[in-house]
Amino acid sequence: VVGSASKKFCHLMANIDRDEALHRAFSVFLFTPQGELVLQKRSDDKILFPGRWTNTVCSHPLSVPDELDNPACPKATGVRRAAVRKLEHELGIPQGQVPADDLHFMTRIVYKAAVGEDDTWGEHEVDYILVGTGDATTKELNLNEVSEVRMLGRQELAGLIEEEERGEVMLSPWFKLIAQRWLPMWWDAVLEGKLLEKRDTEAIHML
Repeated sequence: VVGSASKKFCHLMANIDRDEALHRAFSVFLFTPQGELVLQKRSDDKILFPGRWTNTVCSHPLSVPDELDNPACPKATGVRRAAVRKLEHELGIPQGQVPADDLHFMTRIVYKAAVGEDDTWGEHEVDYILVGTGDATTKELNLNEVSEVRMLGRQELAGLIEEEERGEVMLSPWFKLIAQRWLPMWWDAVLEGKLLEKRDTEAIHML
């Protein structure tokens, strides 16, 4: 971590195109005890990729001591704390219902994407991928962030990607990248109780 910047600064394509806005993020893939993946549909009020289906929660750690991981922490403890905070903020999952220790840091990806509907905005992130299993019961969705939630079965993943390719649904770019490359492997490992064997925490995958 070399500094901090506002959310607006980090997501303006003008800054991204000048390579001035690479920032940390995280993506949570939360599975139910029945092995279903919790998906959210991003609110239509969102500036970035509104109305798109994506993984359970996607957000950013704050520039505060508890979430900085500075110096770097191999377990991404600060990022996992941030994820617990955002599970409550977006989905209404109370802090403690899915503890940070149940969210496993799997790997990191770097990707860049412009919002197709408005190229003013985009993403350029070092995205920490967190995978875990827990109680996804929600009290109340934050409708400024999330419009819907659905549970996806393992056998439905390929069909969801095909629906996106036919233009029937929209997926976030990071979810599609992860779903095509890593998610089937991680999902099978969750179902087999072997998730920790699939961690690749030293790598940063450039996509």
